[in-house]
Amino acid sequence: MTDRDLQRHVQDALEWDPSIDATDIGVSVADGVVTLRGDVHTFAEQSAAEKVALRVYGVKGVANDVKVRLEGMSDRTDTEVAQAALNALKWTTTVPGDTVTVTVSNGWLTLRGTVDWQYQKDAAFRTVRDLAGVRGVTNDIVLKPRVKAGDVQAKIEAAFRRNAEIDARRISVNVLDGKVILSGNVHSWSERNEAKRAAWAAPGVTTVDDNLVLVP
Repeated sequence: MTDRDLQRHVQDALEWDPSIDATDIGVSVADGVVTLRGDVHTFAEQSAAEKVALRVYGVKGVANDVKVRLEGMSDRTDTEVAQAALNALKWTTTVPGDTVTVTVSNGWLTLRGTVDWQYQKDAAFRTVRDLAGVRGVTNDIVLKPRVKAGDVQAKIEAAFRRNAEIDARRISVNVLDGKVILSGNVHSWSERNEAKRAAWAAPGVTTVDDNLVLVP
């Protein structure tokens, strides 16, 4: 597939997704790497544009240079954003209470604290990402699992074999003191992300080192 073909496919994918206003998003491609430029109205829309581009077959990487331009009712003070984020986290059942702190500077929100699982860290990010007034999110939450990992490598390899989206024969798994190292190759970014998600789901995992190579 040529870069021109890939550019057209990404543009079509962005225009097809109802959660994105692709009017002001430009797409360029060089050697399979997509660069997105332009303006959107929310951080959630900026994140969605990147995910849509990564799902397109043949994309090797994405540089997201899209800017969040808050307008009208979307604009909030840092105090309002911080209060909204704390309230949202308080009402989210997947994030343990009083484990995450929030700071906001010029609409950029930073999460800190400790949780036991990666899914809890991801849930905290998703909870604040869609709030009005958020220009970006830095997720500095630290994982400190309370459980002891058993045969983590065997558990992850079994999870790969069960997953229809992952070709387990092409991926190697190594584990050392809670750090999982994935190597081998995958067919798409979707398969790569699914492999990382499955690895994070194992008990006791604190880090996933992604050395997977994309081979469409």
